[in-house]
Amino acid sequence: MNREALVQRPVDAPAAPSMVAVPGGSVELRDDRLGTCWRSEVSPFLLGRYPMTVELHGAVMDVGLRPGAGDQSPVTEVSWLDAIEFCNRLSIRSGLDPVYSSDPTSGEVTAIGSADGYRLPTEAEWQYACKAGTRGYRYGEIDDIAWYADNSAGRTHEVGAKAPNNFGLYDMLGNVWEWCWDLYDSEVYGSYRIFRGGGWAESARGCGASVRRRSHPSFAIDDLGFRVARSITSP
Repeated sequence: MNREALVQRPVDAPAAPSMVAVPGGSVELRDDRLGTCWRSEVSPFLLGRYPMTVELHGAVMDVGLRPGAGDQSPVTEVSWLDAIEFCNRLSIRSGLDPVYSSDPTSGEVTAIGSADGYRLPTEAEWQYACKAGTRGYRYGEIDDIAWYADNSAGRTHEVGAKAPNNFGLYDMLGNVWEWCWDLYDSEVYGSYRIFRGGGWAESARGCGASVRRRSHPSFAIDDLGFRVARSITSP
């Protein structure tokens, strides 16, 4: 991804998403398909307070709003590859170093660990941030914290309308699924990437902190979005 090619003209729109400082810790993940569990250490990082909105996505990508979409509703129908492109564009717009690069021949995306720009959260970061120190399947009563099949009226809703978790993060469950950086299982599923959190069309059971889904990085649908993260670098 060429830096010069990503430079966008200035626009009269929010310059950057609101970010929350997430403290470090550890989280236990599991793969029910394989019956495996593992523990991951999570360093302190920044995570978007809300899923990425239509307004900010449109400003950074220089595209208009989808018909019928409110400015503050979560953006949907974005693939993993689209989300990666957005992160790099937002980084450059914000004067930060882009995290991602892609091989011009294979298209394989790699992450630059030392870059200070915006990126997708890892799966471990996402689940750790979602649980926010709680131990249950969810961080609250589902109707208080999430838009899902039983209360969404078949559509997305403006971000931040439900109660946040203990870290001050909104819509971690419900409203839209969220892409993560990680491969799901490269030996079985190749380039498939993970998404988390459940969406407006999902049943209550599908909106839990440990629920894992996957799809091809080019996959896009009307209940799948993303939120951005940043690493906290030493001065």
